[in-house]
Amino acid sequence: MITSDRMAAVDRNATALGVAPEQLMESAGNAVARTVREMAAPGESVAIVAGRGNNGGDGFATARFLSGFDVAVHLLGRPTGIASEVSRANWDALQTAEIPTRRVRDSTALDLGSPDVVVDAVLGTGVTGAPREPERSVIEAINESGASIVSIDVPSGMDADSGEVRDIAVEADRVVTFHDLKPGLEGREGVTVADIGIPDAAERFVGPGDRFALERPRDSHKGDFGRVLVVGGGPYTGAPALAGQAALRAGADLAYVTAPEPVADEIQGYSEDLIVEPIVGTRLVPQHVDDLLERAAGRDVVVLGPGLGDASDTVRAVGEFLERYDGRAVVDADALSAVPDVETNATLVCTPHQGELAEMGGPTADDWETRADLVEEYAADLGRTLLVKGAYDVVSDGETTRVNRTGNPGMTVGGTGDVLAGATAALLAKLSPVEAASLGAFANGTAGDAVVEETGFGLLASDLLAELPRALWGDRR
Repeated sequence: MITSDRMAAVDRNATALGVAPEQLMESAGNAVARTVREMAAPGESVAIVAGRGNNGGDGFATARFLSGFDVAVHLLGRPTGIASEVSRANWDALQTAEIPTRRVRDSTALDLGSPDVVVDAVLGTGVTGAPREPERSVIEAINESGASIVSIDVPSGMDADSGEVRDIAVEADRVVTFHDLKPGLEGREGVTVADIGIPDAAERFVGPGDRFALERPRDSHKGDFGRVLVVGGGPYTGAPALAGQAALRAGADLAYVTAPEPVADEIQGYSEDLIVEPIVGTRLVPQHVDDLLERAAGRDVVVLGPGLGDASDTVRAVGEFLERYDGRAVVDADALSAVPDVETNATLVCTPHQGELAEMGGPTADDWETRADLVEEYAADLGRTLLVKGAYDVVSDGETTRVNRTGNPGMTVGGTGDVLAGATAALLAKLSPVEAASLGAFANGTAGDAVVEETGFGLLASDLLAELPRALWGDRR
């Protein structure tokens, strides 16, 4: 089963893998036509009612596979308003093939005649809420046509994810949905799930389509996209500074760093954008936990680990914090050793490399496919989301497992994991743990690839910071 948002991401990932949208639309049209041929005899009439989105494009493609039928395509609106190039190309192909087409300027201009089958290609899976005009009246006309009705992907007017009908929806006899069942269609009779050639890799591997999860409404305010608290430093200063800056570059509105007093000024010196909050002493110890919990209460996500060191009382402090914390946290570096033995209500994303995973008690393997299976099993046992770093990063919560292939050998340099932890924390403020970890790994690796392409090996972890926004939102230079 796949939600509409995830389906849009998978479509885009398929394109990145070399499967052209034209191929997918062609396969979709063929699949719908097969169902139409099961419902009508050659020579009978088929009316395809198409909107101007890609759902309509699937309807245009369907028409070309119905030779031997009396086909007419009704377009809602002007051809110049067709939304995508691939849909416009399929519309143009109808003109070249002299397949009858009619423009519907308003709902009163729709005359379906007396078709034997109506193909509903009006609204796709990405449309929510009650249908507006002219679509509402068109849906009403389709329902009153007396014909057998086939809907493409979902019945127009129905929410693909919930199955909810806010006002009116097409009363389809058959639904041809693509790639996987949409949640709103579960339990419904007459649903065909058509394989249109989207490879498994489009779901398995993180890709540019995953960036669709990053939405920024125009009326957003400060704080809407997360306040991240980095708890780190003591033995090291660069690591917490990198994590905090990465959180900002990945979209967090504010980044706080809690660090021991002797290194607080040094960490502040890395960037004026960080809000550094000192704690007494030279390292994190259990006596700091009450204070940390108060600070964490006003933040959306906590990053534990960058530069903390592995002193036994520091690790004990991490464990005591997690036992009492019930928010969201990214756990990295030396703090990871506290995770297996702690009982917590917190939502954790743990970011070990393979050596750290082994120290946590988790299994690993050189082959990424075997490793992915092992990580999934261990994540299920641990009850946490894991982002296991490697040439192929593996992300799993025990149920959903994703693999990231971005990145390069230049990223073995110290500090890239701190950048990843900070970026993942920013994303965790708004996304699910698997989404945040997957997109964090993709962005971190993509940033590293951009640096190496520009300068060659010898990159610094700090070089990744400027590339993170482009890795997440696209290169707008």
